[in-house]
Amino acid sequence: MRVALMIEGQEGVTWDDWVALARACERSGVKALFRSDHYSGFHGDPGGSLDAWATINALAAATETVRLGTMVSPATFRHPSVLARMAATADHVSGGRITLGIGAGWYELEHEQFGFEFRSAAWRVELFGEQIEIVHRQLNEDAPFDFEGKHYRLRNCNARPKPVQRPFPILVGGAARPGTAKPAARFASEYNTTFPTPDEARERRARLDEFCAEIGRDPSSLPLSMMTQCVIGRDRAEVDERLSELRRPPWKPEGALIGTVDEVGIVYASTRAPGSAESCASTSCTATWKWSSSSVASWRPPWRRLRAWATRSPPSTSWGTDPASARCVARSA
Repeated sequence: MRVALMIEGQEGVTWDDWVALARACERSGVKALFRSDHYSGFHGDPGGSLDAWATINALAAATETVRLGTMVSPATFRHPSVLARMAATADHVSGGRITLGIGAGWYELEHEQFGFEFRSAAWRVELFGEQIEIVHRQLNEDAPFDFEGKHYRLRNCNARPKPVQRPFPILVGGAARPGTAKPAARFASEYNTTFPTPDEARERRARLDEFCAEIGRDPSSLPLSMMTQCVIGRDRAEVDERLSELRRPPWKPEGALIGTVDEVGIVYASTRAPGSAESCASTSCTATWKWSSSSVASWRPPWRRLRAWATRSPPSTSWGTDPASARCVARSA
């Protein structure tokens, strides 16, 4: 079971915060640090957002072991050739520690504010389908290629240098609907879905299996991960205390991991299905964790608590794949 942290960078996270978080991850054995790719905040924080890929490239030079990536970059923000070069550059700077997360885009307000085309969901999904193919081919194919699509046209594309990692890992975010799941079955190494109930998680896993089978891919080679809200305590009183610290009620409690370590372990186990590699949980919609049960109990929201954790030595952790010791996996939404 992999342990990772994901942060909503559009909520006023500063460069000093990012450095502190990355170094805390490396000290504590957290395997990966992901960040959102948004320019506008959701909760009115005036701090704004540093660019996701500029941040990742800078952190790649400032870290040694932690994996870095986006969760996820909207297809509407960047030309696929630009995105692929950003990812390949970061992979070289980091020595092969980058995961590229891609999605169709959903947050209309930031598109209006910053002048990105938004149009319809069908248009964005179509754009995404072309983008992931171009990015995958630029990062993974050695021979030059042509591409003729509705949105992009490439001639004799020979993108070099190739990334350090071969094949290069691409993560797709979505609800396992055909528009994102079918391209993911062709080109992705992981599929991430948000806020699913246990039944929804099993349904989405089944759809991924179906789309993989259609093209002759082994479904177990496309793991499904989950991103959701996570509020965990040693006992019910501590859970209630942490819930009271949130700035708003849980967004979708039926799809969240909220409760004691034992309670969350039961819910988490119910979301698992063959091919499910991990789940990701967010705290206060700002941070998510993958911890074993012993260290999950030490987590206290919200974001400012996380900032305090990053500036001091984190709690000791106990990793493992045994269900009794690995009850919650988390990343931030």
